[in-house]
Amino acid sequence: MLLLVVAIAVFVAWSWLSYPAVGHWIYDLSMALEAKLYRLHKIVVPISEMTVSTWQGGPYEASSSILMLHGFTADKNLWLRFARHFVDDHRVIIPDLAGHGETGFKAGGGYDIGLQAKRMIQLLDVCGVEKVHVIGSSMGGYVAAWLAATYPERIASLALLDPAGVTAPEISDMDRQINKGHNPFLIHSREEFEYFYSMSMANPPWVPGVVMAAIAQRYEQSRDAFAEIFKDFRASPPMEPKLPDIKCPALLVWGRKDRMIDVSSVAVWSKGIDNLRVDIWEGIGHLPMVEQPTRAARLYEEFLGKKN
Repeated sequence: MLLLVVAIAVFVAWSWLSYPAVGHWIYDLSMALEAKLYRLHKIVVPISEMTVSTWQGGPYEASSSILMLHGFTADKNLWLRFARHFVDDHRVIIPDLAGHGETGFKAGGGYDIGLQAKRMIQLLDVCGVEKVHVIGSSMGGYVAAWLAATYPERIASLALLDPAGVTAPEISDMDRQINKGHNPFLIHSREEFEYFYSMSMANPPWVPGVVMAAIAQRYEQSRDAFAEIFKDFRASPPMEPKLPDIKCPALLVWGRKDRMIDVSSVAVWSKGIDNLRVDIWEGIGHLPMVEQPTRAARLYEEFLGKKN
């Protein structure tokens, strides 16, 4: 009887300890398989102060290149199902921004928007790309807009998906929580992560529980790093004074149900950028290219077709 109790206890302990590990394995394998299916390859690119992990695909000699930039706490995998629509005709470069994913974090490394944009210029230089179409989500949209305003000679067009960078006239659910002393991005438990996940999208894709546990664990382990990155990027100069400097064709897409950054931000971007097309999507949250990747890709294809 004692042996049975011990065996059960060992099994329960092993299951509890290995549960996130199995989820990590499933998640990493599934992302690698999707990337391979979509003909995207992992390429590590050295720049002046670090190496940047990227997914890259499409013809190297393509006449146009696309740079896709993820948001805060996300990584390059966020773009996979969107990016697959572009590898036939465009060179696609999807980096893990500094402090995220496999690019890694260095305490005191500097994560303000201007520096993140400068690193992307270095990345393009090493990749041999002179001019690029840039699309960014959330914090990645902030970086993308900064690139368009600061390095206009390098940016062919700008697409923004629920971008950070301006002060919204109406406060968001996320900012209400931050103002009360709770940052939803800084995860302490799986329950907190599941709430954060549901907050990020109006219709989030289903994720198996074992994978959800693994991703939650990664967020918990990165909490201190994310806190430093958040502080740096939130202290960056706002985009409002720089918006008139964006002269390239620009597209802005916003989910009406965005709880991270309020849709009222659209008015600020629209006032500041002259050549701006705006699409507001009903029933969609903060990540349109994840919630509806095919629809987002079709809109972006149409936008690019008018720019080329």
